Amino acid sequence: MRNTGIGEAEVTIREVGPRDGLQGERPLPTGERASLVLGLARAGCRRIEAASFVSEKAVPAMAGGGDVIRAAKAGFAAGEAPRARLTGLVPNLRGATAAIEAGCDELSVTVAASATYNEKNVRRTIEESVSEIAAICRQAADAALPVDAVVSCAFGSPYEGEEIAPVFVAELAARLVGHGCQAITLADTTGLANPPVLEQVVTALNSALPGADLGLHLHETRGTALLNAYVALELGVRRFDTALGGLGGSPFAQGAGGNLSTEDFVSFLESIGMTSGIDLAGILELAARLRLLVGHDIASKVRANP
Repeated sequence: MRNTGIGEAEVTIREVGPRDGLQGERPLPTGERASLVLGLARAGCRRIEAASFVSEKAVPAMAGGGDVIRAAKAGFAAGEAPRARLTGLVPNLRGATAAIEAGCDELSVTVAASATYNEKNVRRTIEESVSEIAAICRQAADAALPVDAVVSCAFGSPYEGEEIAPVFVAELAARLVGHGCQAITLADTTGLANPPVLEQVVTALNSALPGADLGLHLHETRGTALLNAYVALELGVRRFDTALGGLGGSPFAQGAGGNLSTEDFVSFLESIGMTSGIDLAGILELAARLRLLVGHDIASKVRANP
């Protein structure tokens, strides 16, 4: 594998803890969630997936997403934290409307490269999801908001009993960009990614969409998230989703591990001479607070759970 210049560019981290990290936890008050967003911004996080606009019955921990966004925005306006770009995950047009009204700076949509997982996650076929995303993109364009499409199960799915062809993932991503998505994030939803597979998928996508805004969303199901992140850095990827404390994981993917820990990744980047703009001491302090909020140990490696 050819090194493309590790250490020569800053890495962009989108902190997904307030959404992906907390979605499987006991519900926290919206004020606590907004306070977490502000704390992340103070620690240097400039992009934060702050809420999802899904059914409160389906994901109780994400109830009140609009209140979280509005409270965080009020905190920015009051000077409580540097302004950060807030992303709202939306599953449909109704969710997109709510996210836009709440003041999100970016919308995130999702479709799986696995037909079975897509049915489990959003109860739609892949084609139905693509059609819904196209409609969301039109709505977002009217509001001048960018849309990031997260392709779940981009590196394989246990449901199909076989690998998902990299060319299929690339073609799906190209269709989403064609419908108006400005960015593509490849998600290792079930933790099946390994260096050879990751290289094949990233190479296929770069061939189909040269110059695309490409990011990765990695999970620790088999303890390979940091390894895969390093391989992606060698391939030139410079945008990653991570979660404070390594929390998260899809409730619709049995056995899925948490996200790549923000503090672990920031520490690793510093060790190889790269920067993220995130203050390691500040993010470690916030991780200690997170442990108290969720009431259990967290998975990050750069701090010891007392």
